[in-house]
Amino acid sequence: MSAIGTLNPGSGGLLSSLDTSKLAPVSDADISAQNADTPTKVEGIKVSLSGAGIEKSAEAKGENSDIEESGLPDNIQQILKMIRKLQQQVAEKLAEMQAVMKDKRLSPEERKAKLGALQAFINNLNGGLIVANTALSKAMKQAGLTPEQILKAASLAMKS
Repeated sequence: MSAIGTLNPGSGGLLSSLDTSKLAPVSDADISAQNADTPTKVEGIKVSLSGAGIEKSAEAKGENSDIEESGLPDNIQQILKMIRKLQQQVAEKLAEMQAVMKDKRLSPEERKAKLGALQAFINNLNGGLIVANTALSKAMKQAGLTPEQILKAASLAMKS
């Protein structure tokens, strides 16, 4: 069975911003200097969200609430969420393509290069959609869904 939506340390698209060459070296004396008998107070991490962050979080929850409230098995809900996410990414890349086509500052060569890169990205996303739809079909067959549940899952998969 193939995994959909798995993340590994390098898949986040973010580069590490920690420059270890600027950190002070730690010696064995530094490590052993701390008395093991003395408890140290450890503060937890505090996180606060701005108003915009809270609003964005509420929107993200709301966009998949129909899937979560569908009563479908969890594995099918996860696949449906992945399909929806891939559809959203395709729409975003298509919008980027249109912006590149309208950008008068780009030379024809730059425009062609950017459009080619975006098209390749969209092709990869479409490949992911094919895999996700195949996984959805297989999961629905294995779950033995009722015709109503199959219709519900199909309508949720088509909704973007």
